[in-house]
Amino acid sequence: MTSQTLRRRLHHGDVDGRRNEHSETSGFDSLDEPLLGNGVYDGPHSEGYLLPEILDDGRRKEHLHWTILFSHIISQWAQWLANIVLGSGSFIGRLLPFVSGTQNGPNGKISPPLLSPLQDARLKYLKQRLAVPFDGSFLEHQDALKQLWRLAYPDRELPALKSDLWKEMGWQGSDPSTDFRGGGFISLENLIFFAKTFTEAFQNLLHKRDGNRSEWEYPFAVAGINISFMLVQMLDLQSAKPNTIAGVRFLEILSEDEMAFDNLFCVTFEMLDAQWLAKQASYMQFNEVLKSTRAQLERELALDDIYSIKDLPAYNLLLKR
Repeated sequence: MTSQTLRRRLHHGDVDGRRNEHSETSGFDSLDEPLLGNGVYDGPHSEGYLLPEILDDGRRKEHLHWTILFSHIISQWAQWLANIVLGSGSFIGRLLPFVSGTQNGPNGKISPPLLSPLQDARLKYLKQRLAVPFDGSFLEHQDALKQLWRLAYPDRELPALKSDLWKEMGWQGSDPSTDFRGGGFISLENLIFFAKTFTEAFQNLLHKRDGNRSEWEYPFAVAGINISFMLVQMLDLQSAKPNTIAGVRFLEILSEDEMAFDNLFCVTFEMLDAQWLAKQASYMQFNEVLKSTRAQLERELALDDIYSIKDLPAYNLLLKR
């Protein structure tokens, strides 16, 4: 199937279930997750206690507080010992964040690890990138869109920033800047990184060259924005310090690879397309495919001996061609 093949494209509003919705936001930190729910059950409120019950409850809470505090100190000391004495790259150093943290609830929350200076610096830099909204009036952002076009279609003339030709890349309309909806400039950076680093894989996904495709295909560019967003949620990057299993494992990988988020984006895009083909999905199933992609990625990140993005089984999808 060539790039000239015409397909009926899915609008961005259909992808995330919010048709004709517009919002002004300031990056990933100010958005709710558009595709996957993240409801938290806070439990019932306690009412009607008598004074002795309240005092007993207070003593229990105080005892629990000191118990948790003592356990946290031991956990942090053990993590520090692993990082400083044994080295962050050792087997024990990689294992401790998972055994010292206690899982809580269905989201697999664990105690945040003690970060090395390198991890802390790279996490802060990544958060700075996540906080930058896309702004179509910025020359830097306009140039990035132009760069993406040149990478996607090196033999074609660059269109105006508002042109129906952008729809061929999988944008909703003639103005790509309207599709970010505050999703963040990093999602465009992710696409550019993919196109530059894994050129052949990028081109094959862009032009939907593999497998028997659906008549109604997912829009390539908009799918990329949603993947970036999903990764932010899955890796718990909106927290002060990630405390999900996937997020903690990502921090370990980040210490080995400054571009771990961008590399993970590329792997995830390949995973999504593979899921799409396996399910013989249509655009109405995009949310379902993205959820199953997230579940598969979480399983792979939890595997033993995952020290870099290249260790993920799905990384081979980028090299299969």
